[in-house]
Amino acid sequence: MSTENEGTEGNAVPAVPSVPPAPPVPATTPDPAAENVRDEPKGPAADDVRDEPAGTTVAGATPPAAAPTAPPVTPTHADAPRHTPTAQGTPQDHAATAHTPQPPTPPHPHQPPHSPYGAVPEPPAGAASWPPPPPAVPSYAGGGAAHTPGGGVGNGSGGGPVWGAPPPQPGHNPTHGTGKRGAGGLIAAVAVAALVAGGIGGALGFWAADRNDNGSSGSSTTVSASDSPRDLKRPAGTVAGVAAKALPSVVTIDAQGGDGEGGTGTGFVYDKEGHILTNNHVVASAAESGELSATFSDGKKYAAEVVGRAQGYDVAVLKLKNPPAGLTPLPLGNSESVAVGDSTIAIGAPFGLSNTVTTGIISAKNRPVASGDGSSSKNSYMSALQTDASINPGNSGGPLLDATGAVIGINSAIQSTGGGLGQSQAGSIGLGFAIPINQAKNVAEQLIKTGKPVYPVIGATVSMEEKTGGAAISPEGAAGTPSVTPNGPAAKAGLKPGDVITKFNDTVIDSGPTLIGEIWTRKPGEKVTLTYERDGKTSTAEVTLGQREGDS
Repeated sequence: MSTENEGTEGNAVPAVPSVPPAPPVPATTPDPAAENVRDEPKGPAADDVRDEPAGTTVAGATPPAAAPTAPPVTPTHADAPRHTPTAQGTPQDHAATAHTPQPPTPPHPHQPPHSPYGAVPEPPAGAASWPPPPPAVPSYAGGGAAHTPGGGVGNGSGGGPVWGAPPPQPGHNPTHGTGKRGAGGLIAAVAVAALVAGGIGGALGFWAADRNDNGSSGSSTTVSASDSPRDLKRPAGTVAGVAAKALPSVVTIDAQGGDGEGGTGTGFVYDKEGHILTNNHVVASAAESGELSATFSDGKKYAAEVVGRAQGYDVAVLKLKNPPAGLTPLPLGNSESVAVGDSTIAIGAPFGLSNTVTTGIISAKNRPVASGDGSSSKNSYMSALQTDASINPGNSGGPLLDATGAVIGINSAIQSTGGGLGQSQAGSIGLGFAIPINQAKNVAEQLIKTGKPVYPVIGATVSMEEKTGGAAISPEGAAGTPSVTPNGPAAKAGLKPGDVITKFNDTVIDSGPTLIGEIWTRKPGEKVTLTYERDGKTSTAEVTLGQREGDS
């Protein structure tokens, strides 16, 4: 590798050859090439000799041990005969091997050496031989231990550094000299340092690569995991942990009606007696006449029958005809304590794909939802939990779990791109709705006890229009009956046809379906506060909820 030295224009430093691997051997005779030999001016070169204050040393110049009477004149660094070394190795190796140049025959002791460059100039009077003449060879090629004194090579001292500038003499100021020879010595030292650093870096890189090669069994760069996924232990709070615990208690329901209609839905183990909780619309086609079966995650299939169903709540309870031993009911959570942003896990059989697990969050609460089962004109109403967990047809009736694995809702409906709510074949768009488990539990207990649902009521018929600014009490009820039941809860509280109910306790009511959904989250006999408007005035009334048994 060669190193190129950059100089400052206007004060150019003569070109210095790149540091060779072995000291160059100066020629005893000048290069015959005409372009490399120039006539030297008589006396010191103008660029190399300047007037210096007494007692100073020009950087890069080495004073001789004793000033000779007639010193030989040698070319400056820039004008020295060019020599391209071919020997390889370190300076020390070169000096100790057979490549050491043989010195020429020394001249007669009483006769000064012949100068190949002309007559020796006389020093100026009173100069006391200062500045001294340049050394016989460039400073970086000074004689080493292998050069014998008087052998015609080097300056004869044998003690100067081989590759760098001469050691500073007493009184030498390293920042004083800025001549070309000082720059040449400094550049040579920097070049040597760069070569040494490069050699060390290359050696370290080779060592590291060699260790890596020796430590690997082959040329592959793949990394193997310490454990396979089957061997990993997953904490109970992770999605995988919750799903592993819940899946054995979730079933895929197959409903086949007597008229050939049928479908697939989901349910989950409600108690150890073999009751399965699901949606009414999942089993509606086979409730009266048909076949129902429940298949567990291990593939075992059991026949089932309907215990009771509530169309208005969209809840149904099945019972396995021959339940297996060791059933594990899913734990029920508290849907009232759910907060927007809580994690959710949905398990079901979307489009018949059993044991599918999806995740999301609670994206809204108390969402009024009205949905039908597709077999009648009657709708179900709920104040639903909204989630963005992926829910599709087939997820209906499956559990919506919180991060602990407790059931907080029953997946029941999705928002379709067509704008309607229900169980159409549209895919999930991130808007799914679940019946709060608190409400579903109340309905399930009633169905197990009596086989019939019980609905809380206020005893008033309200409009189903959604742009009335509230739940407006209709002028008259169904089939010409009074819209406010005589002696019913609303009548006792003073409500009249035309009143617009705007609040149910602290919940804002914007339509009739919203009011019904809120009422059905309660139990008969509970007291609630209704806020209503009449003739531009706002009033409140306390109402004790009544009840209605069965679907009508």
